[in-house]
Amino acid sequence: MTELARADRPLHDLATRLLAVAEQGLPRMLLPEGNGFVFTRAAVRTAGDGPWSLEQRGTSLRYAAITALGARFLPADRQRVVLGGHTAEEFTGLLVERLPGVRNLGDAALVAWAAAETGHPKLSDALDRVAALDEPGRPQYTVEAAWVLSALAAARATLDVEDRLAAARDRLLHARIGDSPLFPHATGPGLNPWYRSHIGCFADQTYPLQALARAHASGDDPEALAAADACATRICALQGDGGQWWWHYDARRGSVVEGYPVYSVHQHAMAPTALLDLAEAGGTDFGEAIRRGLRWMTEVPELAAAGASEPLILDELGVTWRKVHRGDPKKAVRAARGLTTRLAPGLRLGPLDGMFRPAAVDRECRPYEFGWMLFAWLGGTGR
Repeated sequence: MTELARADRPLHDLATRLLAVAEQGLPRMLLPEGNGFVFTRAAVRTAGDGPWSLEQRGTSLRYAAITALGARFLPADRQRVVLGGHTAEEFTGLLVERLPGVRNLGDAALVAWAAAETGHPKLSDALDRVAALDEPGRPQYTVEAAWVLSALAAARATLDVEDRLAAARDRLLHARIGDSPLFPHATGPGLNPWYRSHIGCFADQTYPLQALARAHASGDDPEALAAADACATRICALQGDGGQWWWHYDARRGSVVEGYPVYSVHQHAMAPTALLDLAEAGGTDFGEAIRRGLRWMTEVPELAAAGASEPLILDELGVTWRKVHRGDPKKAVRAARGLTTRLAPGLRLGPLDGMFRPAAVDRECRPYEFGWMLFAWLGGTGR
């Protein structure tokens, strides 16, 4: 935040506003018992053009863990407001207690990461659950594999995790295709259909580059840092003219397959989180790209081009709307471009841009969006 204030005061004010929205919105996403978070708050209208109201839907362990990771940077009294009367360590303890019944590797890895960062005494138990779910040699989704590495990097100052960390680090590095700096959606074959095996989403880039940067920061690993830097360099080179972080990439060629939706969380939280962690680990400073992405939150060129004036930040409701998208049925543009780029790399089917213009707003908000926002702008040194 200090550097942002020096570089661009209006954007510093925007980030401050977003942090206030996060602290206002997260308590509204708590489960009634105060021991977890809903999956989403979705907007509904009861009649015509009346005001929006929001309804809670589902629950999410991973979103609760991400929220704990971000909320730990708040003062203890404000942690308790956000986390149902608990500090981040106490709240993480509630999540650790649920691990014996957890079957998803990503959920377990995030809880273990939160346990490591909050200094929870049952960190070893949390990592044991991760190990039980992470069968050696079995392909995993890239995002979840990255969270495993981040958890181990956070734990290495407390526990001997070096063998597991080396394996997790190598798995990510070997997941790349050829000499491309980008990551596919899975670390090996079998999890994705053949016609999408070359595609990686934005999260498949940010979480690995963050994990590799953190692996270097927690120990000396120039190869991991170089891989993180190369990935960041490429996605920043591909960033949209309006600051957009695009959705899907060809992991073989390092190119964009389909840009939309543009997600708010990518703009205000996930890209800043990963790129700031990279800079703090000794990698390239992509501050200008971070600022361009953040600026999109209020300028939203897609809506301006369509003559729409709807804001994505609603302070009074404590939400940021989730994304701007094409409104294409069943994500048809993504499917078409995924298949065609598999068969003919670089073919984008340009007429689809005219048929499905990105002017629709997805009016929901999820806890992890605010968790990563707190992590991005309050974490690290001097943010």
